[in-house]
Amino acid sequence: MAESAVEFVLSKLGDMIVKEVEHLGSVGEKVKWAQTELMDIRCYLKDADSKRCKGNTTAENWLNQLRDVAYRIEDATDTFYLEVEDNRHNDPSFLHKLKKLCHKPMEVPVLHKLATELDDIKKVLEGISNSKSVYSIDPLQDRGKGNTIVMPFRRAAYLDVDETEVVGLDADKNKILKLLRYEETPRRAVITIVGTGGLGKTTLAHMVYKSAKADFKYHIMLSVSEQFSLPDLLRKMLSKLKHSVPKKQDVGALISELRDLLNSKRYLIILDDVWGAVLWNQLKDALPDVKNGSRVLMTSRFIDVAKSADPRMAPYELCFLSDEHSLDLFLRKAVPSEESDEKCPSDLLELANALSKKCKGLPLALIVLGGIISTKEQTYHAWKRVFATMDWHSDGKDCMNVLAMSYEDMPYYLKSCFLYLSSFPEDYEITATRLVNMWVAEGFIPQQDRKTMEETAEDCLEQLFQRSMIQVSSRSPNGSIKYCRVHDLLRDLAMHQAGKENFVTVFPQPQGINHLSKLATRRASLQSCSPHLMESVGPYTRSLLWFGRNDSVPSYSEFKLLRVLEIVGVNMSHITNLKGLDKLIHLKYLGFRNCYQLNVSTSSFGRLKNLQTLDLRGTKMERSPTGLWTIGTLRHVLTGGWIWSGPPSRVDLINLQTLKWVCLMETWLSHVPGLSNLKTLGLSNPYSEWWDPVPNLLGTLTSLVSLGIRTHSENHIPKEIVYPRALANYQNLQNLYLDGVWSEDVTLEAGLFPPYLVKLTLMSSNFRQDPMMELGKLKSLKKLRLDHIYKGMQMICQEGFTVLESLILNERLDVFTIAKGGMPKLKYLGYSTLFVKKLEVPPELKHSTSIVNLQYKKFLSW
Repeated sequence: MAESAVEFVLSKLGDMIVKEVEHLGSVGEKVKWAQTELMDIRCYLKDADSKRCKGNTTAENWLNQLRDVAYRIEDATDTFYLEVEDNRHNDPSFLHKLKKLCHKPMEVPVLHKLATELDDIKKVLEGISNSKSVYSIDPLQDRGKGNTIVMPFRRAAYLDVDETEVVGLDADKNKILKLLRYEETPRRAVITIVGTGGLGKTTLAHMVYKSAKADFKYHIMLSVSEQFSLPDLLRKMLSKLKHSVPKKQDVGALISELRDLLNSKRYLIILDDVWGAVLWNQLKDALPDVKNGSRVLMTSRFIDVAKSADPRMAPYELCFLSDEHSLDLFLRKAVPSEESDEKCPSDLLELANALSKKCKGLPLALIVLGGIISTKEQTYHAWKRVFATMDWHSDGKDCMNVLAMSYEDMPYYLKSCFLYLSSFPEDYEITATRLVNMWVAEGFIPQQDRKTMEETAEDCLEQLFQRSMIQVSSRSPNGSIKYCRVHDLLRDLAMHQAGKENFVTVFPQPQGINHLSKLATRRASLQSCSPHLMESVGPYTRSLLWFGRNDSVPSYSEFKLLRVLEIVGVNMSHITNLKGLDKLIHLKYLGFRNCYQLNVSTSSFGRLKNLQTLDLRGTKMERSPTGLWTIGTLRHVLTGGWIWSGPPSRVDLINLQTLKWVCLMETWLSHVPGLSNLKTLGLSNPYSEWWDPVPNLLGTLTSLVSLGIRTHSENHIPKEIVYPRALANYQNLQNLYLDGVWSEDVTLEAGLFPPYLVKLTLMSSNFRQDPMMELGKLKSLKKLRLDHIYKGMQMICQEGFTVLESLILNERLDVFTIAKGGMPKLKYLGYSTLFVKKLEVPPELKHSTSIVNLQYKKFLSW
């Protein structure tokens, strides 16, 4: 990752020269020298990296030395900024003094310290530069940072286990279904699919689950992972079967409750990715055997898991794909059918066969290699180059070499994005917007003309998906990635490479790996609740992600150079002071996710002048922090559901793109703040008169894509917002969330809504007329949620909803009817049998639509 480190430091040095020229004095020449020298060395990076890929350890060492010196430059400049800010905070006249004395650095401690460090760095950098010729590292054409382009990849369709895209598993699926349905084995049988990583065990389990779940009263599928928590696993299983699960129940109580629920029902439990026999030994008492044909299906890499769980049931060992199936799967990924009606060109077929055979029947390797080929030209020489660079070994290294090859094929900025995924725990579902905002804060994303950094980062995420380096869990109605995961083997690759490059260090570390000293740790991901792991985070750490389940929080005074700080799942309701938070002047991303409640001094945020994202989802904070709205760099502010006062009317937050949920300030009646680039807005007001400036505000938000409006129970949705057709004027609005009673003198009609609306959520509307006829006229609508909006007892969809794919219905109805021809593209229908007594759906939809009873499931919020 030397290239990434050098590019980042070059950008930082350029900014420093421009912004601090009057304060650097003679030290500025040292900064300029380091910038010039790095720009010269940059021309040699491609050749050195190419030699490293071929096993040249000398080139690898040279790159490591260059990366480390780039880190030293970054540390020196960031420490300088920090000390200048501390001095300025304590002495408002400090900058004036610094300007007067900057040509006498010996008399100014902060300048003297920077100059001394740069002198030491110069010696090291000269040695690295002089060793290029000794190591036979040659220059290549300098592409320059300004030429870096992130090409938006074609968007590939995602379906959760689309069986038309699966190759070679139909026979396996049918055999396992037969075992599940075998009536001559009434006992609770445990079937285990066993095979190496990347063989398709999870895919097969999903296929079986989709086909078999209708045969069982209760059915659950969960991913377990290596470092599973028995209480968490039991709670997840219970949450699938009942409304809520008390958080403070002990393991014994959880086991007893689950056993009682399952005791009289035929159930199917699928546990994916089981790593050891200890899981079954701990879980088996919760899964009763009442001789009613209940089944447990597990997937594992280890045969002893199967033998331990059910000695009478032989492990189902999944085989590698045949050469024929391997070629079929490879070509589906390498030559996507939606791009061409033709099959693989005949002159490439022989080469395609040779490429697929190199994967030795491992589906993951075939998918990854096919993803690489899909990014190349469909020419013999382009494919031949890929074939020629393959250097795979046997004995379990085949797939990892394929994955490593895919990693090496990435541009430097995409490598950084991929390695950052190792920061998240195994089997973790990653929110795309959260990941994108972290990438932007870290400085991974190159700036492009006519695009925001977030849009470019979304293209990077699409590239990772296109290269089969991530799995998409779900997409938003507009087609963008909403949630994603990383396959275990790919995460292993990212962790290995990130550790090797000193890019991300994951704690606790796998056995046999010696972690770096706290002084060397650049980014730390703490994936355990052990407080002592904080000892691994040092003063030069730039990113700290803590996935905890305890009540302790760190003191931030020792690592003041953080750019990204996120704490997830730590109970912070008893914390009254985040010691040292106000010192983190480099902080760009701050997240307290699912931390219950934050009771901190609101003065802590005023000095965070570089803050871009504040994410408090799942955490209550009663009021907006003092000084927050003075931070001009803010891009995303997401409250934890507690309603904050919005920014004052006179502020100019030109960079702000996301703001939810906030209450309108009374001052907005006379003046609307500068929010011209806002894309997502959530408003919630306690007083009806405070809604008066909303139409005026919305009229200024030309970039708005997503809007949420939430009223209190005694207030109505402001008539001015929906009539006369105010919302219909917002051509860019794609997502609309309206929670509140509509005025009785407003008649529901399709023309009230934005013309290109893709997602619509209506709650507590209190309509007297059946809304389906008018809503069906929204020609772009793909996702619709209706939650207690209608006073009647019968809803009928006669026609319309021509592109609707998802409907969530939370209404009290005697009958809900979809007539023949209505909602022709519906894929998902979620409703509650507690509220909808009768559901009438035409036969053709029953076969093509997933109809889910949400009786025990939580309705998602906006």
